[in-house]
Amino acid sequence: MPVWASRPSRTGRREPSLLGLLSPPGWASLAHPGLQVPAGLGSKLPRAGLRQLSGLGCPILPGQAFRAPGLGFKELARVLGDKGVIDFSDVEHVIMKNDRSLHEVFKLFDLIHILTTDHKIITRITKEVVEDFASENVLYLELRTTPKSKTNDSVGMTKRSYMEAVVEGLKAVGTVDVHFMPHAANAGSFMISQPIRETCNGTTRKKIYVRLLLSIDRRETTEAAMETVKLALELRHMGVVGIDLSGNPIVGEWSTFLPALNFAREQGLYITLHCGEVPNPKEIRTMLDFLPQRIGHACCFEEEEWKKLKSFNIPVEICLTSNIRTNTISSLDVHHFANLYNVKHPLILCTDDVGVFSTSLCHEYSLAASAYGLGRREIFQLAKDAIEFIFADDGVKKDLREIFTSTAKKLDLLL
Repeated sequence: MPVWASRPSRTGRREPSLLGLLSPPGWASLAHPGLQVPAGLGSKLPRAGLRQLSGLGCPILPGQAFRAPGLGFKELARVLGDKGVIDFSDVEHVIMKNDRSLHEVFKLFDLIHILTTDHKIITRITKEVVEDFASENVLYLELRTTPKSKTNDSVGMTKRSYMEAVVEGLKAVGTVDVHFMPHAANAGSFMISQPIRETCNGTTRKKIYVRLLLSIDRRETTEAAMETVKLALELRHMGVVGIDLSGNPIVGEWSTFLPALNFAREQGLYITLHCGEVPNPKEIRTMLDFLPQRIGHACCFEEEEWKKLKSFNIPVEICLTSNIRTNTISSLDVHHFANLYNVKHPLILCTDDVGVFSTSLCHEYSLAASAYGLGRREIFQLAKDAIEFIFADDGVKKDLREIFTSTAKKLDLLL
């Protein structure tokens, strides 16, 4: 265990949680600005949202079965009572469980994929995701989502129409100004970003930058992965900036996705990889040698992989709650956050999937503050440093730095 993993603060006592430290009146959740990268779109559904969607009687269509190996539509129908619709009572045990193994997490993801089969639902989820993060004082949000196509005629969903439904959700946000066009001048009819403006009572209206990452699912073929990358290139004007490789870590081979990832890099897309969620030294080393712009999790590294990661200085997306609740890491005392933070390795605190793990960005900062004895300035600096690792252009980063500097003055956090 790192020597300072559970150290007290400079005052000789453990610091209170982030909420206790940084919540003066008038501030929403996080008193300082936050950056969230990347957040899963469908799995951001809170348990209440899953209950609402299941209560709509979402139809189960052939081909929409749980995608775990060996579990087809007929078995899914049997598991859910062969009703042809999803009823909450049938899936309550899946939705309401708090602590899940990594295998159980992906079972829940499969349920979410079934529930999100309608364009209107995708639009609604996207809108609520952005509004939820904005309410936490998140200024920059990367949403990752796997474009889905449904072959059943009654659904009529293609990967492109799925992403268009996501964009409709961004356009529907009303509580905050959404800036999601990296190249506003070429955005055409999709342009909705507005300069920050005054509300009717003279207060400054909030804004949030949103960027989209298209996910390659580890179950996909080489051809399907390439299709996702090509779609990402076509949708750059709609805020797509990168590619994420994710999905069940025990499924698929790195060589399957490499051609698509190489093509994405050649075309200038950012790349982040879920890496080291399970022990797989050969794949982990190969992923690190690929030199992605970021990796997520990094839970099952051996000494050689840690040395390689640090020498390459690849930023790590840290998901404390997710790692503990899936039993990927046994406790915060032995979590690799402490070691990486101690050597000043680039880090970004993330939620992973808010609804699945019942967490929030605020809670993740609170955990880091309380578990590792980080004070107000350390937590603020951790959030500010993340600006350098986001998938945004220099203009966005400059704006975010200025906001953080201004906030630091207001909170007396200047170093």
